[in-house]
Amino acid sequence: MRPATWPRPEPERERLLVVDASAGKLVDRNVGELPSLLGPGDVLVVNDAATLPASLAGVTARGEALEARLAGLEGDRARAVLFGAGSWRAPTERRAPPPALAPGDELDFDGLAARVETLESERLVSLRFGESGARLYRALYARGRPVQYSYVAGSYRLWHVQTRFAARPWAVEMPSAGRPLTFGVLTALRRRGVAIASLTHAAGLSSTGDGALDASLPLPERYEIPARTRDLVRSAERVIAVGTSVVRALEASRLEHGELRAGAGEARLRLDASFSPAIVSGLLTGVHEPGTSHFDLLESFAPRAVLERAFAHSEASGYLGHELGDSWLVLAARARGARAA
Repeated sequence: MRPATWPRPEPERERLLVVDASAGKLVDRNVGELPSLLGPGDVLVVNDAATLPASLAGVTARGEALEARLAGLEGDRARAVLFGAGSWRAPTERRAPPPALAPGDELDFDGLAARVETLESERLVSLRFGESGARLYRALYARGRPVQYSYVAGSYRLWHVQTRFAARPWAVEMPSAGRPLTFGVLTALRRRGVAIASLTHAAGLSSTGDGALDASLPLPERYEIPARTRDLVRSAERVIAVGTSVVRALEASRLEHGELRAGAGEARLRLDASFSPAIVSGLLTGVHEPGTSHFDLLESFAPRAVLERAFAHSEASGYLGHELGDSWLVLAARARGARAA
């Protein structure tokens, strides 16, 4: 499938395929028509995490060039995926491996110091920065740039990778399912009687260039659910998640506590064909190719045969893929109400 290579000027006109898993039915719509597909009793839950400038160019103490892509940040510590010299213009799988490192090694990101604490693999490491709090965030925003991939036509600015409801800077890649939701669409949804709720989930990296590491994605990611969102979800007739990060947060909270609770947690849940969501009934998501981890996540909501048919239809119809691409609204094969929350 062809990727979208740059943000498009009219998100409401981007394509939306409605995938009714129960009926096996596919209907072509556009994002601007989403309000007509939902109504009173529905709660749309978005991930309001803002996207960090999570790509840092640096050097080792020996002067070897590297790039660190943060995979998650909390306090002064971060998990990061490392690459050798190069840039986003090369596909991640073709990037050079990082220099050999050991715990205790010092890295310098243009004056922002970090120390390697642990190595989980050749590319995945835990870092501790020499700054914390506001000083660390100022340093990241001064030195970092958004994570991006080789199919994009030009260099992102930070505003290119923010949703319109972005709040706390927790995500290292844009929670892209919410990208096409304009203020006009959100207003129309409210006028239709749809409740809009939010949570914050630290959306992680979508690709590392290492096949084994990619197979383990998504890594554990922190989240926080407000009390208002908990209450709206509990009383909803139908919960529509905007992105799999929202699904992971809601369902992980339920699994940990036996019910949906407000507060912070860490989502370790992996979505695949073996998992049946008890809270979320529908999913607004991007278009993903069979064989990718993102496609496998969708099997929690629809049989693989339906998803493969939806992908074939999307490809034949000219839908665009990846984070700037078109969207699917997948309605689960079985009704799953928020009463399970």
